[in-house]
Amino acid sequence: MTFEWPARFVDLKKQIAAGTPDFQTRITESWNDLLAQLDARAQEITKEGPNFIPQVKFEDLEKLTPEQVDVIRRKGSIVIKDVVPDEEAAGWKTALEDFIKANPHVEGFPEHDKQFFQLYWTRSQVQARAHPNVLKASAWLNNLYHVTSGAKLEGVDLSTPLVYADRFRIRHPGVQWAAHPPHVDGGAIERWEDDNFRRCYTDILTGNWVNHDPYELEGRLNARSSLYGRPGQATVFRTFQGWLAMSETAPTQGTLKVFPDIVLSNAYTILRPFFRPTVPLDSKDILDANNWEFDISSPEFPGIEPRDSGFVGPRPTPELHPHLRLDETMTSVPKVNPGDMVFWHCDVVHSVEQEHTGTGDSAVMYIPAVPTTPMNTEYVKKQVLTFLDGVNPPDFVKSKPGVTYVGLGADSDVVAPIGRVAMGLPIQVA
Repeated sequence: MTFEWPARFVDLKKQIAAGTPDFQTRITESWNDLLAQLDARAQEITKEGPNFIPQVKFEDLEKLTPEQVDVIRRKGSIVIKDVVPDEEAAGWKTALEDFIKANPHVEGFPEHDKQFFQLYWTRSQVQARAHPNVLKASAWLNNLYHVTSGAKLEGVDLSTPLVYADRFRIRHPGVQWAAHPPHVDGGAIERWEDDNFRRCYTDILTGNWVNHDPYELEGRLNARSSLYGRPGQATVFRTFQGWLAMSETAPTQGTLKVFPDIVLSNAYTILRPFFRPTVPLDSKDILDANNWEFDISSPEFPGIEPRDSGFVGPRPTPELHPHLRLDETMTSVPKVNPGDMVFWHCDVVHSVEQEHTGTGDSAVMYIPAVPTTPMNTEYVKKQVLTFLDGVNPPDFVKSKPGVTYVGLGADSDVVAPIGRVAMGLPIQVA
């Protein structure tokens, strides 16, 4: 069944266009320049492969030069090595496997061989999120953001990280996994439809994509990433999404893939709905800028898909977003060991490798970087109640009535002050 796009999305495009004088001319010139830059970057990414992704030891984060930090900002992805000791991270995996054995009724997929689990409050997850090194890494990432205007933002503290409870996977070798094609999380049509969210891309939408700053904080604070209340849609602001490795995982072993240039991918994703090809999408000349033209007569937003009375995406595809050259540029992150963490900017196009050619499990816990902001603080206040009750967090599907688990984490598992603050728990007085 073909989806019929709401007619209001034509009005949305016209509204955006009306906000900038000579919008068509400026956007078209910007688009043509962007396509040339994408071509050059795609060649560079393809040549370097996983080596294109920055890697740094946890202990060296504060020693990086401004130039090294700028490279991380532009690529939007980083591997942080040795955040926690190998044996501690591997121990969390063993404990999770024991938890699953003790609770065979846990929800996960695929149903016949569960590997991705709808679990949030196991002791391992609670301890990992509250680990001081994990939170210090999060704070470092949060501080890559800034306020260009210099304004004092009430209730914002980039150096005080918060916890956002998410799930984990223990992926088995040899299994095909097509559940996570290239996509961007943290809002779909909301990027254009929500006024505050759209502010994050003002330079792109006024013909100045080269000035786009993915780390400008102000527009992010009140951006509504969930206008339709779709389950599983994050309502918090995550500066970076991330995971902590509990096993060795290398390219071709079911690891993460990213498009490692956040400025270019943001510019292309945001501008793509304002252009249409004048040749068939499968034409050998589809990449030629002369074969694309400005068009705001269609309500379509390529890469956005309807789901659960709302929308998911952006989900760029080689067909609809040819200039990203996803088949070549989606880059596997380098090999990681237990205790390493991988982070990617909240706007980065990412996916999961379909194949796992290794001989052991590929196991990670999803742990994003979350700063203290008014919106995030309010979420954590609600989230901590679900932790204490042992039920699913607010952003996720509600727990089934009467379902309980043996061995969940408890208040006593969060000891360090930095972890208790991050969880929204009171500081313990000795």
